[in-house]
Amino acid sequence: MNSFMRLLAAASIVSAGTLASAPVFAQQAPIKIGVPTSIQLQVGRDTQNAVKLAIEEINGKGGVLGRKLEMVVADETENPEQGIAAIKKLTADDKVNVLIGGYTSGVTLAQLPHISAAKTIYIGVGAASPAITAKVKADYNNYKYIFRAFPINAAHQARALVDFINGKLKGEMKLTKIAIVGENAKWVQDLVPILKKGATDGGTDVRMAEFFDTSTSDFSPLFAKVKESGAQYLIVILSHASSDIFVKQWHDAQVPVPIGGIDVKSQDADFFTRVGGKANAETVGLFAIRAALTEKTIPFWDEFVKRYGTAPVYTGVGAYDAVYVYADAVKRANSIEPDAVIKELEKTDHTGIAGKMVFDEMHDVKTGPGLQNLLFVQWQKDGQRVVVWPKEAETGKMIPPPWMSN
Repeated sequence: MNSFMRLLAAASIVSAGTLASAPVFAQQAPIKIGVPTSIQLQVGRDTQNAVKLAIEEINGKGGVLGRKLEMVVADETENPEQGIAAIKKLTADDKVNVLIGGYTSGVTLAQLPHISAAKTIYIGVGAASPAITAKVKADYNNYKYIFRAFPINAAHQARALVDFINGKLKGEMKLTKIAIVGENAKWVQDLVPILKKGATDGGTDVRMAEFFDTSTSDFSPLFAKVKESGAQYLIVILSHASSDIFVKQWHDAQVPVPIGGIDVKSQDADFFTRVGGKANAETVGLFAIRAALTEKTIPFWDEFVKRYGTAPVYTGVGAYDAVYVYADAVKRANSIEPDAVIKELEKTDHTGIAGKMVFDEMHDVKTGPGLQNLLFVQWQKDGQRVVVWPKEAETGKMIPPPWMSN
């Protein structure tokens, strides 16, 4: 009998120890985070992995209001109809408490009325069109649910590109003639007029500005026009078109014009390898890189790489921060009711991975010193990524393409 009691006591201690080492959640339903994203793309995979990482960290510390966070994913592809179906599934069928995701501006714009009708908070981490959050200002009561945590919008990106053109290209490198080419997509249509005007006002000669179809597979006619224009630098703006084909053809044709700008798929950590090193000397706009942007950047970066085997693209950075921003707002509101949480989200002052996150009156993330900004990073030898602009963030010198280095 004594032996039995000793065993029972030992079992009780082990059990108590196990309970003490794990968070104890109240018997309430989990808080569901719906993730609408393009699951076949790197932006979608990184969105999911970042949400998963943030959820594990938060649940490991007791969750939110004593409740677990749980992720539910829906594939919005890059198609508006599929995007709407994803929102309806997550809000009506899965009854999620918040939506964190998005990638294509055209898809997000199509989803907005359905998000509004569902009265569900949406925190975008992928789509850049200013038209998305403009709805908040135009019709607050219906669209107050919409926030953009990442990236900075296309107009802010255009101004950052203008700074790169006038500061780096014209100011430092004395390259005064540029061409602009971009895919025919909503966010690019928003960006190019601002970019063209800003460059021209800064004294840069814009020799051509042209859109191309996202399904383009032969860029040789476009490169010929750029060369004929006399441009000394080619600003590229693309996300949905094939970056791999574009860069390979630029390299293989040895186009005598350096390229740089916003090329979303070339932000992927494996891009340099994927194109066989042909991205050497391409300069890419990035919202975060493994550098001490804040005290959280490097720890997050290293943990993400350790877990998933690749560096995060921008949607991963935004999604991780968005989970924390939502969780913090719920804690402050002491509620998951949308109206209460919205009021707290509007007060957000969160130090994130890429900088401080603060929302403006349109629920759009702000940019500026100490906030989230666009960095210009150049692919160099052996797939190194070197920050070349802005000047205060520089980690190395900008190089010309190998065939132009003599």
